[in-house]
Amino acid sequence: MNKLVPYIISGKTYTDERGRLEFYNNFDMSPIKRVYFTTHIDTEVIRAWQGHTIESRWFKCVKGSFTVKLIEIDNWENPSKELKVLKYKLTSEKQEILYIPSGYVNGFKSLQTDSKLMIMSNYGFNEVENDEFRFDKNKWMKWDD
Repeated sequence: MNKLVPYIISGKTYTDERGRLEFYNNFDMSPIKRVYFTTHIDTEVIRAWQGHTIESRWFKCVKGSFTVKLIEIDNWENPSKELKVLKYKLTSEKQEILYIPSGYVNGFKSLQTDSKLMIMSNYGFNEVENDEFRFDKNKWMKWDD
């Protein structure tokens, strides 16, 4: 099993007469090599399950809100059907970044129309071969909760 576990990196805000500043002073971005965004036009779209044995990810909701679910995989070729599902709610109103270490699959669904998620990775596009695993979205749970 993986030694690293998912965790939330909390940011802060500062507001004065000039506006609002959001910052993540305790977020070390040095491992990040790639950033991309996904926008869900409605709340029915489910992106699940995708994961990596080597690559790690960071998720930041920049618009709206998302439910993000994570599962640590015990066997990539034949994972158990009884694995624990971790659940997070990311919202653009909170200054939070979810760290997802290698060894986990993720799935996510927007809770509001037109929600947007920023995804950061510690590897460039196609930099690591054979490190993307996908499973059926209903393999471990139903997404109607």
